[in-house]
Parts: sequence; structure tokens; C-alpha cells
Amino acid sequence: MGVEGAFDKLELELRRGVVVLAALSQLGTFRYGYELRRSLADRGMPIEEGTLYPLLRRLESQGVLVSEWRTDEGSPRRYYTLSAEGRVLYRKLADAWRGLHQTVDQLLEGGPS
Repeated sequence: MGVEGAFDKLELELRRGVVVLAALSQLGTFRYGYELRRSLADRGMPIEEGTLYPLLRRLESQGVLVSEWRTDEGSPRRYYTLSAEGRVLYRKLADAWRGLHQTVDQLLEGGPS
């Protein structure tokens, strides 16, 4: 497979692990899908439509997000935001991420042993 092929595959796995947290971080207020994609991409986390929209639907079905249709700005758009449960979950996931980040940083400081 080679280093580049392995890197691409493993980097994708890393990104998959944080895409939920990244999306939740941008949904403190109502946003529609394209706006959310743009916000994430502008911050260095591009997400494909084929990944984002199923994720939003899944999170809504789990009660993490709420949505509403709006038609006031032209074509109808579904806007998403965190539910009350979603806000609690986001805080817990963010805390877990910070702990993992700190642990991995400590492990990386020593390099491979």
C-alpha cells in the first residue's frame, strides 16, 4: 500500500472520529446544511455532502438535533440546531475530546519508543 496510501486511509479514520464533534460545535444556533459545510470547511474541516446530510438526519433521529423548515429566504431549507440533550452531549464529548487530546499529546511528545 505504501506510506501515502496508508496515510490517506488512516487520516480518514481520524477525521471520521471527530466529524460528529466538529458538526455539533457549529450548531449552537440554527444553520442549514450548506452553511454548516461552509463553516466547517472555513475552519479546516471539509465534509462531503454525502457524509454531512446522513449525519444530520441520524443525529436528529437520536434526539441530538432539532430541525425546522424555513422558506423565508427563497427555496425551502432545513435548519438544524442542538436540542437540549444535544447541548449536554456536546459538552460531554468536548470534555472527552480535550482529555484524549491531552493524553495523545503526551504520548506523542516522547515519539515512538
